[in-house]
Amino acid sequence: MESFIIEGGRRLKGDITPQGAKNEALQVICASILTSEEVRIENLPDILDVNNLILLLKEIGVKVTCHGHGDYSFVADSLDLNYLDSKEFVQKCASLRGSVLMIGPLLGRFGIATVAQPGGDKIGRRRLDTHFLGFKNLGARFERDEARNVYRIQGKSLQGCYMLLDEASVTGTANIIMAAVLTSGTTTIYNAACEPYIQQLCHLLNAMGARISGIGSNLLTIIGVETLHGARHTVLPDMIEVGSFIGMAAMVGDGVTIKNVSVKDLGIIPEAFQRLGVQIEIIGDDLFIPQQPHYVVNSFIDGTIMTLADAPWPGLTPDLLSVLLVVATQARGTVLIHQKMFESRLFFVDKLIDMGAQIILCDPHRAVVVGHDRLIKLRAGRMTSPDIRAGIALLIAAMSGEGTSRIANIAQIDRGYENIEVRLNHLGAKITRVND
Repeated sequence: MESFIIEGGRRLKGDITPQGAKNEALQVICASILTSEEVRIENLPDILDVNNLILLLKEIGVKVTCHGHGDYSFVADSLDLNYLDSKEFVQKCASLRGSVLMIGPLLGRFGIATVAQPGGDKIGRRRLDTHFLGFKNLGARFERDEARNVYRIQGKSLQGCYMLLDEASVTGTANIIMAAVLTSGTTTIYNAACEPYIQQLCHLLNAMGARISGIGSNLLTIIGVETLHGARHTVLPDMIEVGSFIGMAAMVGDGVTIKNVSVKDLGIIPEAFQRLGVQIEIIGDDLFIPQQPHYVVNSFIDGTIMTLADAPWPGLTPDLLSVLLVVATQARGTVLIHQKMFESRLFFVDKLIDMGAQIILCDPHRAVVVGHDRLIKLRAGRMTSPDIRAGIALLIAAMSGEGTSRIANIAQIDRGYENIEVRLNHLGAKITRVND
């Protein structure tokens, strides 16, 4: 296991470019299973979750070619369908959250898939009911293998239909879309997730010959086609990494420019930081975060305490609430952070309290942060990263704190952030990777 050693108080200055979007990458890589022709994807992030998914696709028979950094081709013309039911495949799926996105394309193209409970962040329940209900609406049948704790899904003759999703699940919507594009008839998905990741997936599938309309809304219409062909696709910049860099620049920056962020796809992320008083300048497709001697939390028009809460797109992504919470610890003012989606994601605040932050954890979903206004710096500490987003939040806290901190289990951070210590060190940080 590896750890980060962080020397706090180092100031950041210069330019940094976000990696490709992790969540989009996992979806579009799995979409390559839907055709026997080449699908070439550029700007894939070099992170554990993506690399492990690519390895998994290789093992089921997908031919993968790397043309350069982040530039891969996938050809799924001779898959080993017997391997999909093997103990080895099920075990590997159980350790990789992104493997769940293989179910839809396997079911849509081959009419069969095996499902294990996928791994990933320890942030509370992440149920798959939306995926299963969508497949069932299309006509899939489920068989439970009690001995192995897996489901076999059969769907040789899926039929398009109308469905109202029980929640606007991003991965659930993506999976159902990929299962539906090759079905007969028309599928209408209401209460669909409409994040830029989903929009990008739909654009790729349409480039492959699918017929999807309503892209960008929560009502998608998919007219099934018989086959899909190859295509080329470029992954968007990762909005979560952009938000993470905004948080770092606000806390310890002396002027940081975040390059090529695709401003139009950031939604209300910049506004969320501005509600904490963080100054952000939009220059073309770049964001410039000037030095912030102080930043003052806004209040609502009626004077009540500011609340930042996650919501389905175009609301605020839950993946950035951990970063916003850390930024709030040095603001002037008080803010309520309301994490609605995951009941364990705020438990990392105990580490921040140990570092001197003034935080009241009201319950598993809500925390009140009373900002120090930089009058009291956070203290260095020894921490363990419980998930990707808490890990990056703890890294930001350590960078702003006094003294030298240590963060263990940084494989969680590596799952979502490419060479993060190297890139931040180029800006002036001092972060060292060590083996425990």
